[in-house]
Amino acid sequence: MRVVATAGHVDHGKSTLVRALTGMEPDRWAEERRRGMTIDLGFAWTTLPGDDEPVAFVDVPGHERFVTQMLAGVGPVPATMFVVAADSGWMPQSTEHLDALDALGVRDGLLVVTRSDLADPELARDEALEHLAESSLGRLPAVCVSGATGDGLPELRAALSRLVGGLPAPDLDADVRLWVDRAFTVRGAGTVVTGTLGAGTIRVGDELALGSRTVSVRGLQALGESVDPVQAVARVALNLRGVGLDEVGRGDALTTPGKWLRGDVVDVRVGPPRGSDVAVDLPQQVMLHVGSAAVAARVRPLSSEPGAERMVRLTLREPLPLRPGDHALLRDPGAHRVLGGVTVLDVRPPALRRRGAARARAGELAATDGTPDALGELARRRWMPRDELVALGASVPDDVPSAGGWLVDPGWLPTLASRLVAAVAAHAEAQPLDAGLPAKAAARALELPDPRLLDLVLAEPGAASLVAAGGRIRSRDAGGLPEGVRRAVATVRADLADAPFAAPEAYRLAELGLRARELGAAVQAGELLKVGDGIYLAPDAVDVAVARLALLPSPFTLSEARQALGTTRRVAVPLLEYLARQGRTRRDDEGRHALR
Repeated sequence: MRVVATAGHVDHGKSTLVRALTGMEPDRWAEERRRGMTIDLGFAWTTLPGDDEPVAFVDVPGHERFVTQMLAGVGPVPATMFVVAADSGWMPQSTEHLDALDALGVRDGLLVVTRSDLADPELARDEALEHLAESSLGRLPAVCVSGATGDGLPELRAALSRLVGGLPAPDLDADVRLWVDRAFTVRGAGTVVTGTLGAGTIRVGDELALGSRTVSVRGLQALGESVDPVQAVARVALNLRGVGLDEVGRGDALTTPGKWLRGDVVDVRVGPPRGSDVAVDLPQQVMLHVGSAAVAARVRPLSSEPGAERMVRLTLREPLPLRPGDHALLRDPGAHRVLGGVTVLDVRPPALRRRGAARARAGELAATDGTPDALGELARRRWMPRDELVALGASVPDDVPSAGGWLVDPGWLPTLASRLVAAVAAHAEAQPLDAGLPAKAAARALELPDPRLLDLVLAEPGAASLVAAGGRIRSRDAGGLPEGVRRAVATVRADLADAPFAAPEAYRLAELGLRARELGAAVQAGELLKVGDGIYLAPDAVDVAVARLALLPSPFTLSEARQALGTTRRVAVPLLEYLARQGRTRRDDEGRHALR
């Protein structure tokens, strides 16, 4: 299926033309038929001669009061049938509709001059073609018809066939984003939504995201018939399971779960309105139209310099599922005018806290074209979750450095390595007794979102002088303990050589200058073993103790263990408790001990 949206001034015969082409009534409401004026979106379809693939029409209202409805109809549609009446010529809403199409970047279309039985169509055709040539549509083919008499309809059908036959093929494997343009209930089925599927494939039973929740597709229809699957491009109706009519409406989007980022702050490029070379000064409050959505937005210009394009940050009243490269438009509803076309550049923009940050940000954005690019996104952000980068629509190369679900800009890793070397050196100078910079502190120093990314930094050639051990990072050639502490520990070790369980008393440790910090550093460095409060032994004390205790009959008492170890109760009690914690001994119900 191919989909075409109508456009043009009110009462120029858009609905009459669709009716003549399809034999279907696009005006769904009795009031529309009574007033002879389209108020809401209408839908109809037909099969063109010599073409097996049907074409569906989204018929939009032409009155200025219903521009929002018109934009909801043309937003997701790739081509337009622009209608101008021969007896009226170019009119104000013709201009606004063309401004909207130009802002959205629509490039495929067909000019149809209606009511050719009421006036010579050539003047209206030539005038319309001049206007169209100044837009993204460029020079369009034109057909003059009469919906009342049928004159020109065969030529129109042939022109439509050429138009839809030249449209680009959709990506059937793309992530789904279906903008809802209508929601209603069907007795016995529940809530049904309709929209134009521009890319991807939907199947019965699929799970789709609706805002923050996940919904199930109960049934699918296209052109009035049940189908499974439905592939882009198509007008499609989805019967949703477990969704109330008050929970979904025009402007909502059904998306592939986990594949789209919903955000309420976006950075965009705003182009000038049609016919101008300079972007307009935007009011503080605007309406953003994208897909079938119309969302109020607050404008923050990132640069005040005049030019053909302007970089702007938009804060949306409601979050939307957007990607870099999306096209939208800004409109001033009070002045009834299109302010310019929008290209989405970043849906996860950084905070602007420092002086001059907005201007710098504008410079960064000016160098991007809105195409989702994994390496480009990482270069701007330095790191980001893999799932988030995929949700931006970017393909992640296999060789991008990753750890813990995070991706890192490979060009940023050398800088991180240099900063880590400096941080480790600074810590060693400030805390000489520490065995190295704790990993969590290192991650904070580098502003890493996850300490697991340290492995990538340590793998860099610039960090080859560092080594990680015991949850700390130190220099490979670090001298370890300061010389004074090293000498004091050596004295303790010498005293323990002959009496391995004669732990030095507190006064002796103090005489040697071994206070809590020095002792902690010695334990961390593996030079001493702490078995209890104030009890420090040589690192091999556990193995020596087990070997001596193995000579005792099992089980043995505390007194027997103390005598075998040649120590005091002050040392024996915490040592046996330490051995039990290490799983080297066990204690029975009578308080006796045995080796495991």
